[in-house]
Amino acid sequence: MRPRAAAAGLALLLAAACTAPAPPRSEGSTSTAEAAAMSTCKPPEPPVPAETPTTIDVVEEAYYCVFAHHYKGVTVDAEEMLTDGFIALTQELSRSGRDLAVAVMPPLQGDRWKDWQAFEATFRTITDRLPDDVDEKLAVVTLEAMLAGLGANHTTWIHDDPPRHPDFHNGDMYSLGLLTNITSLQAGSDLGGALGPLFVTTVLGGAASKAGLRPGDVIEAVNGESPFVGGRLTSAIKQVYPRYPQTRPVRLQLLRESTGRRWSVELRPGLFQPDLALLQGVTSRLVGDVAYLKVTGFAPQVADRIFRVLSRLGSQRPLKGLVLDMRGNTGGREEEVNRLLGAFAHGKVTGHHCSPDGTCRPAKTDDSVTLLNLPLVVLTDRGCVSACEHFSSAVQALGVGKLVGTRTGGVVFGLPKPYLLGNGTVLQLPTTHHLGVNREEIDEVGVAPDVHLPLTAADVAAGRDPALGKALSLLGSPS
Repeated sequence: MRPRAAAAGLALLLAAACTAPAPPRSEGSTSTAEAAAMSTCKPPEPPVPAETPTTIDVVEEAYYCVFAHHYKGVTVDAEEMLTDGFIALTQELSRSGRDLAVAVMPPLQGDRWKDWQAFEATFRTITDRLPDDVDEKLAVVTLEAMLAGLGANHTTWIHDDPPRHPDFHNGDMYSLGLLTNITSLQAGSDLGGALGPLFVTTVLGGAASKAGLRPGDVIEAVNGESPFVGGRLTSAIKQVYPRYPQTRPVRLQLLRESTGRRWSVELRPGLFQPDLALLQGVTSRLVGDVAYLKVTGFAPQVADRIFRVLSRLGSQRPLKGLVLDMRGNTGGREEEVNRLLGAFAHGKVTGHHCSPDGTCRPAKTDDSVTLLNLPLVVLTDRGCVSACEHFSSAVQALGVGKLVGTRTGGVVFGLPKPYLLGNGTVLQLPTTHHLGVNREEIDEVGVAPDVHLPLTAADVAAGRDPALGKALSLLGSPS
């Protein structure tokens, strides 16, 4: 018996000597016990407890939290959820060289309470035969797979702060030192929506800068694997975005189309200080009499920051139009979206938050904002997700501006709410589903631009931005 199990056994023996034995959970009322389990996860309140190891009890708590609070909770197939978890468990056993004959999926009956009892009993049978340090890893991969199987973005489990390089300082980055036309978010979840070829869009610094890479360089292979096969993005893209503590070098096969040169480089991920301008949430400039603003996210107070920038630019010369570059915008706070939209329209619905029963709560413009009365063009791409898609879809549906670029990412299932689990980790679950102004589906679909203009490697290499050029043309300003 392992030390932890022995201690638990001793505690049970001592308790049994003083009290009457309690009936096993399975002998109680299923409805009462299940209701109690579903009520355990609640929104976090300060102080949030320190994180402790993830156990099968935490997995159980999350399992019932999904049924109680997730938008899909009433329709979730518990058998599929548990099967997804068990598949991940057995894969982890195989990867670690610890597979066991007892690691057999228990028969399920279609009763989520009884099925959980069978699942938990099998999990404990497996972990009783393994070292203590393996237990938590199995619980973690099991829960992650159960949540991933729900198929709802914005379902996240916040645990284990990502490790940082010991020499990390604020503003530092750890990567290969480059960005591509396929974002790291797409690399993790949007393989089907990406368009080839894969090419460098920005050299941030680090290994990529030292190796002489330039924007527009086409990446033909990553560690010998083609990033696109049959027109579809492959998992090779994930190797372009390593995270600490990953240190293995990444070999890139490159093509510089302007010269026809083909060569390969080996880039080792590392820590570096990028250009601070790249870290700004809002950057701006005047292009003739048009204000151009690049907005990377809808962080708190971003709308007011945009208004201040426009006021400053407008003091330099009268503005005749506005281009908001939302390409790569990773989303953020809904109130900032509605506040920014309030600068272009008042008294309008910007989207809907819908419950499983079909009732919808409208999101509305912030009418305390003064109208800008400026023609608007928004630049979009697959990197525009979540709150960015709320904004873009509303701009288009309300007729307050035009969209130029490519379709947005389709990552806007619904606003998540946090729920605290017993080990101090947080489960974020969407409790409603986001629909557009006219109750149209945006999640997984994205928002199509009014003018489709994808960025090419040749454009980037030459310093051209055809989407911006088209935006300026629509606003009547020379590019």
